[in-house]
Amino acid sequence: MMHYGIPCWMVAAVILLSSCATRLASLPDQSASQIEASYTVYRNVAYGSDPEQVMDIYLSETAASYGKHNYTIVFLHGGAYYLSDKAKEEKYIEPYLRKGLNVVNLNYRLKRGIATATSDLPLALNFLQNQADAYSLELDRVIVTGFSAGAQIATNVGLSWNDPSYPDRLDPGTRIVGIINFSGPVDQLDVIERIFVDHEYELFSAAGKALFSGEGYADPEAVAIYEPVNYFDRRDPPVFLWHGGLDDQIPPDTFQAFTGKFRAGRDVLRFVPQGKHSPTDEELAAAYAEIFAFLDGLRR
Repeated sequence: MMHYGIPCWMVAAVILLSSCATRLASLPDQSASQIEASYTVYRNVAYGSDPEQVMDIYLSETAASYGKHNYTIVFLHGGAYYLSDKAKEEKYIEPYLRKGLNVVNLNYRLKRGIATATSDLPLALNFLQNQADAYSLELDRVIVTGFSAGAQIATNVGLSWNDPSYPDRLDPGTRIVGIINFSGPVDQLDVIERIFVDHEYELFSAAGKALFSGEGYADPEAVAIYEPVNYFDRRDPPVFLWHGGLDDQIPPDTFQAFTGKFRAGRDVLRFVPQGKHSPTDEELAAAYAEIFAFLDGLRR
């Protein structure tokens, strides 16, 4: 009697192939001309009514072939929630473009404090979810990342999205699966507020006074809502954190309680003893080599 079932080797091959995904760390970098040819870019897409609520969306022709590593990278610039722009820190998104990943480079409202700036990330993600037919982004595989202030926003939202007590909610269908933080505050925002408010440089002092609403230093309860350390638990997505030992804006010891919660085999700390607030080009290149290995190792 003949057996017409699928041979075992075919079943095994299908399972193996379905579990495979392009390893980002081993992909060769695309050249500038290849990036230009392989991306469709939408500039200054409005996700809110304020002129500062805009984003650039980079859609890749190749990302869909990456399997489980077809991430949507959402990056937020730094600037103490007070200045700068998405166009000024594109060096942080260039490594993702060279790998062919989909990228969103986000602006958010400035000079209106941490609460307003932080609320713009969930708002932007909800906009993308509502516009899913217009942009082919995998919103159930979102990586939130940023530098300095933008990294605090990314980390706070990334760790709190599964916490029902957090005020800014994500719409169903969006899932944050990883967080990448460059020099972003994670704890002791009261200490950081005082450093900025009392700074001799007038611009830094003005930025410090704008961090929270009201006169004088912020109430501890208002500060705690925007400290990522208060949301970190075993259910949260993995975190990659870069910070320098000579950072003169975000004291290195303000990271200790946060990194003390890191989970073995999940979270990655890249501490550079001689690093300052902004990584050098060499430090950035070394960090991204680890970041792509980190992304390859994420489990859904």
